[in-house]
Amino acid sequence: MRGLHCLALWIYSCTIWTAALSTGQPLLCHEVPDKCMEKKDRPLPLCIEKDMRLCQQSKLRLKRPNYFFKNIDSSEATLDTEKGYIINITSEALQRSRNEQGGNNDSNVNLIVSLLNETLFRVSSSSDIEKGNASKDRDPVLHGRNVLGVWLGGKEVHNLSQPVQLRFRNSNENESGLCVFWHLDGDGRGNWRTDGCETSINNGDFVCSCNHLSFFAVLISPQIPEGSHIIHLNYISYVGSALSIAFTALMIVMFLCQRKKQCEHSVFIHVQLSGSLFLLHISFLCSVWFSGQGDTESVCQALGLLLHWCLLATFTWTAIEGFNLYLLLVRVFNIYIKRYLLKLSLVGWGVPTFTVMICGVTKAYGKYSFHVDKENSTATPLCWVTTPMVSYITVNGYLGLVLLFNVAMLAVVLGKIRQLRSQAPQVKDHQRRAWKDWVSLLGLSCALGVPWGLAFFTHFTHPLSLTALYVFTILNGFQGILIFMWFLTLTCQIRKEKQISSKGTIQVSFQSNEEYVTTR
Repeated sequence: MRGLHCLALWIYSCTIWTAALSTGQPLLCHEVPDKCMEKKDRPLPLCIEKDMRLCQQSKLRLKRPNYFFKNIDSSEATLDTEKGYIINITSEALQRSRNEQGGNNDSNVNLIVSLLNETLFRVSSSSDIEKGNASKDRDPVLHGRNVLGVWLGGKEVHNLSQPVQLRFRNSNENESGLCVFWHLDGDGRGNWRTDGCETSINNGDFVCSCNHLSFFAVLISPQIPEGSHIIHLNYISYVGSALSIAFTALMIVMFLCQRKKQCEHSVFIHVQLSGSLFLLHISFLCSVWFSGQGDTESVCQALGLLLHWCLLATFTWTAIEGFNLYLLLVRVFNIYIKRYLLKLSLVGWGVPTFTVMICGVTKAYGKYSFHVDKENSTATPLCWVTTPMVSYITVNGYLGLVLLFNVAMLAVVLGKIRQLRSQAPQVKDHQRRAWKDWVSLLGLSCALGVPWGLAFFTHFTHPLSLTALYVFTILNGFQGILIFMWFLTLTCQIRKEKQISSKGTIQVSFQSNEEYVTTR
């Protein structure tokens, strides 16, 4: 009997020794996120959630930047990470954890808090807000770009009547936020959800009161205009688009009627820009109308592609306006380019076509809804780009490059005009000249797409963003009218110059004949 007992002990010792050799060093809690990223055998949140309950604390109690540990022997506990996060654990949560691990009321409980990067949490699908999903139809923006993982003991803690509190310090009072937690699906993936968590504001900080422990974050949404402002902006957009369609169509008709009389490159480029604006406003109204009426996804995808193409074409032709202006004012001489207008047309219409073809293959179009309040009610459904990254690169990024180039060209033009004015004789009617200069500057700015840059100011604080929204909507909604006025000014100027040139030729011819008669 004694021999059997010794044999059993020997087998057990061999098993422990073999396990130690196979696993190596024990898994330390602060190393769990890095180890899970190395394994890649499971979704990262699932791996971190499981391994955090099986890991061991390091004997070296060093301060680590994104890892926090506290051994609790009291009825309540507070952990301040000194990184803008404070966790308050209630007595009920501690008692529940002690009962789960089979200890008495005085046993110690380990509290682990880990600060994780938001890129580790990929939203798998979208579901309705009513079901608790907080990432509906948009790419979530998290407070501080961080996720707070909280573990108490070795078992799950949930359904608490006394919720734990997590405080997220916030320095921007113009932001609104929503407390969420990461809900793991059966396959290990997940979504951000709100059920079981309540959001409150205390001295500008976000306070999350949740009845369970998990991965926590605060979804941030900038201060959004009220519903009344959204309605006003919508009406301004619709009226402006309708008028822009009418005036750009009139401009194109005028160009076709006068095409035999004049073939100026600048006029041709203006008309191409007007054509892209004409298509842009039509596609915008069609997208808004259909997204609120129809349910056919394929039609909405096609309208989204068309709207994206028209917008990119408008941006491209504004860049071409700046390039042509550079040739006229900077290079001046030796600017003949073979088949110049054909090459410009290939760039102006070809670049947008190539871009939307790639986006169409990736299925980046569909019905998109703009959220206008914290309850996620929608004001304007639109057939548009549904992939945030595609929208950022092809719209925001492309527009930023075009604006940088055209603003530089506008600065060069203003410098040239000032230089010419300083050399020209002084004009008596300064007020009239200043008025004409401001009108010319406004028309030139619209032709170069400068009003589109106001879109970037809508990301600032609420008063500035609301003002920028109104100015942006008015200028870009009525851009077709401003371009039409600029086209008329340019056409009249070309006619005037031709008449002066024609009169000068006749006068020179008459003087030559007169001299011939007298000398004879």
